[in-house]
Amino acid sequence: MATTLHNLSDYDFSKVPDASNMCFGIVVSEWNPEITGALLDGTVKTLEKHGTIPENIHIKTVPGSFELVYGAQQMCKNDGFDAVIILGCVIRGETPHFDYICEGVTHGISYLNANQNIPVVFGLLTTNDLQQAKDRSGGRLGNKGDECAIVAIKMAKY
Repeated sequence: MATTLHNLSDYDFSKVPDASNMCFGIVVSEWNPEITGALLDGTVKTLEKHGTIPENIHIKTVPGSFELVYGAQQMCKNDGFDAVIILGCVIRGETPHFDYICEGVTHGISYLNANQNIPVVFGLLTTNDLQQAKDRSGGRLGNKGDECAIVAIKMAKY
């Protein structure tokens, strides 16, 4: 479903499992920090709203979005997480760099999901401009971080 038809922060609270005994890893890109910081804030607040204690939320940063795959792989090796969430933002520019980064991260996270024993949640915003990123990181379309937290909780119970 297109994000413009659905607010990323809207969900049925009663359909989300209790996360009080869950532990999550979050890998967040330092690139576009205004956006990734807002995504991280939404993710953490939503995990806590569903019972995850702060001590069970482990956050690591990586320089850019391409490095999210390696960061997630390292967290998967930890063996203590119920799910790993990646958070990043790539904004289209004038070169094909956008396409290569988005494709690489998508492929890498898909590979991890097929080959690891825990879910890796895809929280990479891929937008055409800064306003679209703002709209999806706490703006008029909600916060992708909220959605990622809900997905992580649900998939950890899978």
